[in-house]
Amino acid sequence: MVKSSKVKTQNSIVSNYSQLISIESLFQAWREFKRGKRNKMDVQVFERNLEDNLFDLERKLETKTYKHGNYQDFYINDPKRRHIHKALVGDRIVHHLLYKYLYGLFDNTFIFDSYSCRLGKGTHKTVDRLEKFARIVSKNYKEKCWSLKLDIKKFFDSIDHQILLNLISDKVEDENIIWLIREVIQSFSTPNRGLTPKGMPLGNLTSQIFANIYLNELDQFVKHELKIKYYIRYADDFVILDGSIEKLIHYVNIMESFLEKKLKLKLHTKKIIIRKLAQGIDFCGYVVLPHYCLVRTKTRNRIFKRVLREGISNQSLQSYLGHFSHAQTYYLSRDLNNQAWLNQIR
Repeated sequence: MVKSSKVKTQNSIVSNYSQLISIESLFQAWREFKRGKRNKMDVQVFERNLEDNLFDLERKLETKTYKHGNYQDFYINDPKRRHIHKALVGDRIVHHLLYKYLYGLFDNTFIFDSYSCRLGKGTHKTVDRLEKFARIVSKNYKEKCWSLKLDIKKFFDSIDHQILLNLISDKVEDENIIWLIREVIQSFSTPNRGLTPKGMPLGNLTSQIFANIYLNELDQFVKHELKIKYYIRYADDFVILDGSIEKLIHYVNIMESFLEKKLKLKLHTKKIIIRKLAQGIDFCGYVVLPHYCLVRTKTRNRIFKRVLREGISNQSLQSYLGHFSHAQTYYLSRDLNNQAWLNQIR
Protein backbone atom coordinates (compact mmCIF):
# COMPACT_ATOMS: atom_id res chain seq x y z
CA MET A 1 0.00 0.00 0.00
CA VAL A 2 1.31 3.44 -0.96
CA LYS A 3 1.45 5.82 1.98
CA SER A 4 -0.09 9.25 1.69
CA SER A 5 -0.94 12.09 4.00
CA LYS A 6 -2.34 14.51 1.43
CA VAL A 7 -6.01 15.27 2.05
CA LYS A 8 -8.14 17.58 -0.07
CA THR A 9 -10.62 19.70 1.89
CA GLN A 10 -13.12 22.32 0.71
CA ASN A 11 -10.61 25.11 1.17
CA SER A 12 -7.16 23.58 0.92
CA ILE A 13 -5.03 20.46 0.71
CA VAL A 14 -3.51 19.24 3.96
CA SER A 15 -0.25 17.52 3.13
CA ASN A 16 1.77 17.88 6.35
CA TYR A 17 1.59 18.50 10.08
CA SER A 18 2.21 22.24 9.82
CA GLN A 19 -0.82 22.72 7.60
CA LEU A 20 -2.93 20.45 9.80
CA ILE A 21 -2.30 22.49 12.97
CA SER A 22 -2.11 25.96 11.42
CA ILE A 23 -4.06 28.72 13.11
CA GLU A 24 -6.37 28.85 10.07
CA SER A 25 -7.14 25.15 10.52
CA LEU A 26 -7.76 25.64 14.24
CA PHE A 27 -10.21 28.50 13.64
CA GLN A 28 -12.02 26.37 11.05
CA ALA A 29 -12.15 23.44 13.48
CA TRP A 30 -13.54 25.80 16.14
CA ARG A 31 -16.29 27.02 13.81
CA GLU A 32 -17.28 23.45 13.03
CA PHE A 33 -17.09 22.37 16.66
CA LYS A 34 -19.18 25.20 18.15
CA ARG A 35 -22.27 24.57 15.99
CA GLY A 36 -25.17 23.77 18.27
CA LYS A 37 -23.02 24.17 21.40
CA ARG A 38 -23.00 27.93 21.99
CA ASN A 39 -25.23 27.59 25.06
CA LYS A 40 -22.84 25.14 26.79
CA MET A 41 -20.97 26.67 29.71
CA ASP A 42 -17.56 25.16 28.87
CA VAL A 43 -17.84 26.40 25.27
CA GLN A 44 -18.81 29.90 26.44
CA VAL A 45 -15.84 30.01 28.83
CA PHE A 46 -13.46 28.95 26.05
CA GLU A 47 -14.91 31.56 23.68
CA ARG A 48 -14.35 34.43 26.13
CA ASN A 49 -10.63 34.24 25.34
CA LEU A 50 -10.96 32.51 22.01
CA GLU A 51 -7.91 33.91 20.22
CA ASP A 52 -5.62 33.41 23.22
CA ASN A 53 -6.86 29.85 23.66
CA LEU A 54 -6.45 28.91 20.00
CA PHE A 55 -2.99 30.50 19.68
CA ASP A 56 -1.94 28.71 22.86
CA LEU A 57 -3.24 25.44 21.42
CA GLU A 58 -1.35 26.06 18.19
CA ARG A 59 1.88 26.70 20.14
CA LYS A 60 1.52 23.47 22.10
CA LEU A 61 0.82 21.49 18.96
CA GLU A 62 3.74 23.11 17.11
CA THR A 63 6.21 22.40 19.92
CA LYS A 64 4.64 18.99 20.59
CA THR A 65 4.05 19.89 24.23
CA TYR A 66 0.31 19.29 23.80
CA LYS A 67 -1.12 16.75 26.23
CA HIS A 68 -4.68 15.51 25.96
CA GLY A 69 -6.70 16.37 29.07
CA ASN A 70 -8.90 14.21 31.27
CA TYR A 71 -12.47 13.23 30.51
CA GLN A 72 -15.73 14.02 32.25
CA ASP A 73 -17.85 10.86 32.32
CA PHE A 74 -21.61 10.40 32.58
CA TYR A 75 -24.36 8.04 31.47
CA ILE A 76 -27.15 8.46 28.93
CA ASN A 77 -30.07 6.20 28.02
CA ASP A 78 -30.55 6.19 24.24
CA PRO A 79 -32.40 3.80 24.82
CA LYS A 80 -29.57 1.53 25.96
CA ARG A 81 -27.52 2.80 28.89
CA ARG A 82 -24.20 4.15 27.57
CA HIS A 83 -21.12 5.42 29.37
CA ILE A 84 -20.06 8.69 27.71
CA HIS A 85 -16.68 10.39 28.14
CA LYS A 86 -16.53 14.09 27.32
CA ALA A 87 -13.19 15.77 26.59
CA LEU A 88 -12.21 19.39 27.27
CA VAL A 89 -13.08 21.99 24.62
CA GLY A 90 -9.48 22.40 23.39
CA ASP A 91 -9.14 18.64 22.99
CA ARG A 92 -12.41 18.44 21.08
CA ILE A 93 -11.10 21.07 18.66
CA VAL A 94 -8.10 18.80 18.05
CA HIS A 95 -10.54 15.92 17.49
CA HIS A 96 -12.22 17.97 14.75
CA LEU A 97 -8.87 18.59 13.08
CA LEU A 98 -8.00 14.91 13.06
CA TYR A 99 -11.47 13.71 12.12
CA LYS A 100 -11.59 15.91 9.03
CA TYR A 101 -8.07 14.88 8.03
CA LEU A 102 -8.59 11.14 8.52
CA TYR A 103 -12.03 11.14 6.93
CA GLY A 104 -10.61 12.72 3.78
CA LEU A 105 -7.73 10.24 3.74
CA PHE A 106 -9.64 7.02 4.44
CA ASP A 107 -13.22 7.41 3.27
CA ASN A 108 -12.57 6.42 -0.34
CA THR A 109 -10.89 3.22 0.87
CA PHE A 110 -14.06 2.05 2.65
CA ILE A 111 -16.51 -0.30 0.97
CA PHE A 112 -19.74 1.15 -0.40
CA ASP A 113 -21.90 -0.76 2.08
CA SER A 114 -20.35 0.70 5.24
CA TYR A 115 -22.94 3.25 6.37
CA SER A 116 -22.09 4.60 9.84
CA CYS A 117 -20.82 8.20 10.23
CA ARG A 118 -20.26 8.78 6.51
CA LEU A 119 -21.51 11.63 4.33
CA GLY A 120 -24.50 10.64 2.22
CA LYS A 121 -25.06 7.45 4.22
CA GLY A 122 -26.88 6.96 7.55
CA THR A 123 -29.60 4.64 8.84
CA HIS A 124 -32.19 5.43 6.16
CA LYS A 125 -29.78 4.67 3.32
CA THR A 126 -28.78 1.50 5.20
CA VAL A 127 -32.36 0.24 5.33
CA ASP A 128 -33.00 1.20 1.68
CA ARG A 129 -29.98 -0.88 0.71
CA LEU A 130 -31.15 -3.79 2.87
CA GLU A 131 -34.55 -3.75 1.18
CA LYS A 132 -32.86 -3.78 -2.22
CA PHE A 133 -30.65 -6.74 -1.24
CA ALA A 134 -33.69 -8.61 0.10
CA ARG A 135 -35.48 -8.20 -3.24
CA ILE A 136 -32.44 -9.40 -5.17
CA VAL A 137 -31.68 -12.46 -3.00
CA SER A 138 -35.34 -13.52 -2.83
CA LYS A 139 -35.80 -12.86 -6.55
CA ASN A 140 -38.64 -10.42 -5.92
CA TYR A 141 -39.83 -12.36 -2.87
CA LYS A 142 -40.39 -15.61 -4.77
CA GLU A 143 -37.50 -17.61 -3.27
CA LYS A 144 -35.92 -18.14 0.12
CA CYS A 145 -33.92 -15.34 1.68
CA TRP A 146 -32.12 -15.72 5.00
CA SER A 147 -30.40 -13.04 7.05
CA LEU A 148 -27.44 -13.39 9.42
CA LYS A 149 -27.18 -10.52 11.87
CA LEU A 150 -24.06 -10.12 14.02
CA ASP A 151 -22.50 -7.56 16.30
CA ILE A 152 -19.26 -7.26 18.24
CA LYS A 153 -19.12 -7.66 21.99
CA LYS A 154 -18.10 -4.42 23.75
CA PHE A 155 -16.66 -3.08 20.51
CA PHE A 156 -15.45 0.36 21.60
CA ASP A 157 -13.96 -1.06 24.81
CA SER A 158 -12.11 -3.72 22.80
CA ILE A 159 -10.34 -1.67 20.11
CA ASP A 160 -6.62 -2.42 20.42
CA HIS A 161 -4.57 0.79 20.38
CA GLN A 162 -1.54 -0.69 18.64
CA ILE A 163 -3.54 -2.41 15.92
CA LEU A 164 -5.40 0.85 15.24
CA LEU A 165 -2.16 2.83 15.10
CA ASN A 166 -0.66 0.29 12.71
CA LEU A 167 -3.67 0.57 10.39
CA ILE A 168 -3.44 4.36 10.38
CA SER A 169 0.33 4.31 9.88
CA ASP A 170 -0.20 2.32 6.67
CA LYS A 171 -1.75 5.45 5.16
CA VAL A 172 -0.13 8.36 7.06
CA GLU A 173 3.56 8.99 6.48
CA ASP A 174 3.99 12.20 8.51
CA GLU A 175 5.42 11.14 11.88
CA ASN A 176 4.24 14.33 13.57
CA ILE A 177 0.65 13.58 12.56
CA ILE A 178 1.10 10.05 13.86
CA TRP A 179 2.37 11.54 17.15
CA LEU A 180 -0.81 13.62 17.50
CA ILE A 181 -3.07 10.70 16.60
CA ARG A 182 -1.26 8.55 19.16
CA GLU A 183 -1.78 11.24 21.80
CA VAL A 184 -5.54 11.17 21.19
CA ILE A 185 -5.79 7.38 21.03
CA GLN A 186 -3.77 6.90 24.21
CA SER A 187 -5.73 9.56 26.11
CA PHE A 188 -8.25 6.88 27.03
CA SER A 189 -8.18 3.19 27.83
CA THR A 190 -10.46 0.65 29.46
CA PRO A 191 -9.30 -1.81 32.13
CA ASN A 192 -8.22 -5.11 30.58
CA ARG A 193 -6.05 -8.05 31.46
CA GLY A 194 -3.96 -7.86 28.30
CA LEU A 195 -0.60 -6.21 27.84
CA THR A 196 -1.68 -3.65 25.26
CA PRO A 197 -4.02 -0.70 25.98
CA LYS A 198 -7.53 -0.94 24.56
CA GLY A 199 -10.64 1.18 24.25
CA MET A 200 -12.12 4.23 22.56
CA PRO A 201 -14.36 6.73 24.39
CA LEU A 202 -17.98 7.09 23.37
CA GLY A 203 -18.15 10.85 22.97
CA ASN A 204 -15.01 11.59 20.94
CA LEU A 205 -15.65 12.60 17.33
CA THR A 206 -12.43 10.78 16.40
CA SER A 207 -13.85 7.51 17.76
CA GLN A 208 -16.25 7.44 14.79
CA ILE A 209 -13.52 7.48 12.15
CA PHE A 210 -11.28 5.21 14.22
CA ALA A 211 -14.11 2.65 14.36
CA ASN A 212 -14.55 2.71 10.58
CA ILE A 213 -10.80 2.38 9.99
CA TYR A 214 -10.65 -0.57 12.40
CA LEU A 215 -13.66 -2.45 10.99
CA ASN A 216 -12.69 -1.71 7.40
CA GLU A 217 -10.38 -4.71 7.84
CA LEU A 218 -13.43 -6.89 8.40
CA ASP A 219 -15.27 -5.27 5.48
CA GLN A 220 -12.39 -5.94 3.10
CA PHE A 221 -12.09 -9.55 4.30
CA VAL A 222 -15.81 -10.16 3.80
CA LYS A 223 -15.92 -8.61 0.34
CA HIS A 224 -12.59 -9.70 -1.15
CA GLU A 225 -11.71 -12.93 0.66
CA LEU A 226 -15.10 -14.45 1.40
CA LYS A 227 -16.62 -12.82 -1.73
CA ILE A 228 -19.87 -12.09 0.11
CA LYS A 229 -21.98 -9.84 -2.07
CA TYR A 230 -24.94 -8.96 0.15
CA TYR A 231 -23.25 -7.58 3.26
CA ILE A 232 -24.04 -4.32 5.08
CA ARG A 233 -22.34 -2.82 8.13
CA TYR A 234 -23.55 0.01 10.36
CA ALA A 235 -21.06 0.71 13.18
CA ASP A 236 -20.41 -2.65 14.85
CA ASP A 237 -23.67 -4.25 13.62
CA PHE A 238 -23.60 -6.13 10.34
CA VAL A 239 -25.97 -8.25 8.31
CA ILE A 240 -25.50 -10.76 5.48
CA LEU A 241 -28.25 -12.02 3.18
CA ASP A 242 -28.18 -15.32 1.32
CA GLY A 243 -30.54 -17.95 -0.06
CA SER A 244 -28.73 -20.68 1.88
CA ILE A 245 -28.86 -20.95 5.67
CA GLU A 246 -25.94 -23.38 5.56
CA LYS A 247 -23.71 -20.72 4.02
CA LEU A 248 -24.63 -18.23 6.72
CA ILE A 249 -23.86 -20.69 9.51
CA HIS A 250 -20.52 -21.39 7.84
CA TYR A 251 -19.70 -17.67 7.73
CA VAL A 252 -20.14 -17.28 11.49
CA ASN A 253 -17.13 -19.42 12.39
CA ILE A 254 -14.93 -17.90 9.70
CA MET A 255 -15.72 -14.31 10.69
CA GLU A 256 -15.36 -15.12 14.39
CA SER A 257 -11.89 -16.51 13.77
CA PHE A 258 -10.86 -13.52 11.63
CA LEU A 259 -12.04 -10.97 14.21
CA GLU A 260 -10.16 -12.66 17.05
CA LYS A 261 -6.89 -13.21 15.16
CA LYS A 262 -6.70 -9.99 13.16
CA LEU A 263 -8.47 -7.42 15.35
CA LYS A 264 -8.68 -9.03 18.82
CA LEU A 265 -12.45 -8.70 18.80
CA LYS A 266 -15.18 -11.15 19.76
CA LEU A 267 -18.63 -11.68 18.35
CA HIS A 268 -21.51 -11.19 20.75
CA THR A 269 -22.58 -14.86 20.94
CA LYS A 270 -26.03 -14.00 22.32
CA LYS A 271 -26.72 -11.73 19.34
CA ILE A 272 -26.03 -14.13 16.49
CA ILE A 273 -29.44 -14.06 14.77
CA ILE A 274 -30.49 -16.00 11.68
CA ARG A 275 -33.97 -15.29 10.36
CA LYS A 276 -36.06 -15.73 7.26
CA LEU A 277 -37.00 -12.57 5.42
CA ALA A 278 -40.65 -13.49 6.02
CA GLN A 279 -40.00 -13.23 9.78
CA GLY A 280 -38.59 -9.73 9.38
CA ILE A 281 -34.99 -8.47 9.44
CA ASP A 282 -34.53 -6.09 12.38
CA PHE A 283 -31.78 -3.58 11.56
CA CYS A 284 -31.10 0.10 12.33
CA GLY A 285 -34.46 0.72 13.97
CA TYR A 286 -36.58 -0.81 11.19
CA VAL A 287 -37.92 -4.28 10.35
CA VAL A 288 -37.62 -5.24 6.67
CA LEU A 289 -40.25 -7.69 5.39
CA PRO A 290 -41.30 -8.82 1.90
CA HIS A 291 -42.83 -5.85 0.04
CA TYR A 292 -42.68 -3.42 2.98
CA CYS A 293 -40.77 -2.07 5.97
CA LEU A 294 -41.94 -1.25 9.53
CA VAL A 295 -40.59 0.81 12.39
CA ARG A 296 -39.19 -1.43 15.13
CA THR A 297 -41.80 -1.98 17.87
CA LYS A 298 -39.42 -0.89 20.64
CA THR A 299 -38.62 2.32 18.77
CA ARG A 300 -42.30 3.09 18.21
CA ASN A 301 -43.22 2.41 21.85
CA ARG A 302 -40.31 4.51 23.13
CA ILE A 303 -41.36 7.50 21.03
CA PHE A 304 -44.99 7.37 22.15
CA LYS A 305 -44.02 6.95 25.81
CA ARG A 306 -41.76 9.99 25.56
CA VAL A 307 -44.50 12.05 23.92
CA LEU A 308 -47.05 11.05 26.59
CA ARG A 309 -44.64 11.68 29.45
CA GLU A 310 -42.84 14.85 28.33
CA GLY A 311 -44.86 16.34 25.49
CA ILE A 312 -43.18 17.16 22.19
CA SER A 313 -41.81 20.19 20.36
CA ASN A 314 -42.61 20.75 16.70
CA GLN A 315 -38.97 20.10 15.82
CA SER A 316 -39.02 16.73 17.59
CA LEU A 317 -42.38 15.89 16.03
CA GLN A 318 -41.02 16.50 12.53
CA SER A 319 -37.95 14.42 13.34
CA TYR A 320 -40.08 11.47 14.47
CA LEU A 321 -42.39 11.79 11.48
CA GLY A 322 -39.32 11.83 9.24
CA HIS A 323 -38.16 8.58 10.87
CA PHE A 324 -41.60 7.04 10.34
CA SER A 325 -41.73 8.20 6.70
CA HIS A 326 -39.12 5.64 5.67
CA ALA A 327 -41.52 2.79 6.49
CA GLN A 328 -45.18 1.87 5.97
CA THR A 329 -46.48 3.97 8.86
CA TYR A 330 -49.52 5.97 7.70
CA TYR A 331 -51.60 5.12 10.79
CA LEU A 332 -48.61 5.43 13.09
CA SER A 333 -47.84 8.94 11.82
CA ARG A 334 -51.51 9.88 12.12
CA ASP A 335 -51.62 8.67 15.74
CA LEU A 336 -48.45 10.58 16.61
CA ASN A 337 -49.83 13.79 15.08
CA ASN A 338 -53.07 13.32 17.02
CA GLN A 339 -51.21 12.74 20.29
CA ALA A 340 -49.10 15.87 19.73
CA TRP A 341 -52.28 17.88 19.08
CA LEU A 342 -53.93 16.53 22.25
CA ASN A 343 -50.86 17.53 24.27
CA GLN A 344 -51.15 21.10 23.00
CA ILE A 345 -54.80 21.57 24.03
CA ARG A 346 -54.51 20.02 27.50
